[in-house]
Amino acid sequence: MVKVNFYKPDFHINERFIYSVIAARKGEKWIYVRHHERKTFEIPGGHIEEGETPEEAAERELKEETGALSFELYCVATYSVTMGGETRYGKLYFADVKLIGSVPDISEIEEVKLLEGFPDPVTYPDIQPHLFKRVLEYLDSEYQ
Repeated sequence: MVKVNFYKPDFHINERFIYSVIAARKGEKWIYVRHHERKTFEIPGGHIEEGETPEEAAERELKEETGALSFELYCVATYSVTMGGETRYGKLYFADVKLIGSVPDISEIEEVKLLEGFPDPVTYPDIQPHLFKRVLEYLDSEYQ
């Protein structure tokens, strides 16, 4: 069983953050990516590298995976995923993308797709729908 929990953006943990995930939107469409080894689409994101902050990782991953050139980045939440008795932490971001270029050659992303809603099927179906829902809740509360 997979359990996803959310905390305030500035929630501090005694462990290292592992992931930065970025729900990105350009205009009214959400940006999803497909890794070259998968058939499903997912929210952009990835591992935080040694010496990198979660925000730096979010910026890097967004650029590498989507080709985003200009964007505003907002931290939505700290989150945890508990699976198989192990809990890992990450940061969840929202990106308002202004300009997209091509995906860099170094990227492991095969395809970028802009959609009005959530893809089906999605990679990590026990996790990503929860992350997307939390971003929608954030946007509803921030823009009212």
